[in-house]
Parts: sequence; structure tokens; C-alpha cells
Amino acid sequence: MREQHRFYSQDLVNNIFSHPYTKIDFVMQDLRVSRLTATNYLDALVDTGFLTKRRMGRSNFYINAPLFLILSGEQPPAGDRE
Repeated sequence: MREQHRFYSQDLVNNIFSHPYTKIDFVMQDLRVSRLTATNYLDALVDTGFLTKRRMGRSNFYINAPLFLILSGEQPPAGDRE
């Protein structure tokens, strides 16, 4: 992630690897950035495949799928296995 994004920060890494999902509000609070900046960070991580974006109701959730699979004990889909 460090090589692909100029906005890399340890606080952002902590946010996306502490829980299987995050939201714009969580990034705003943890990194003390504006809504627009938090959205740009998360959408860039979606674009490069680090996170998956899902809309639920009026909120976007940004999911760390590999971490979710580890925590849930589920197996990745057959096409995602190496």
C-alpha cells in the first residue's frame, strides 16, 4: 500500500486492519481529516483492490475482505484461492 498511495499513514493502516470494515466517519475521526479527504482515501483503496465498497442504506461500508475471512473463519470463493 505504501508504494501505491502517497497518502499512506500508519493511522490509516491501523483503521483498515483493526476491524473487518470501516466507514468514512471512522476515518474522519481516526485521521482527523475532512469527509472529502476520507472519501478520497477509501475510494482510492477500493480502486487498487485493498478494500471492497458496499452500500447499506445511506452509508458506504469499506470492507477488508481478507481480514473478514480470517475473522469469520470462512473460506475465500474458489476463484480467489491461490
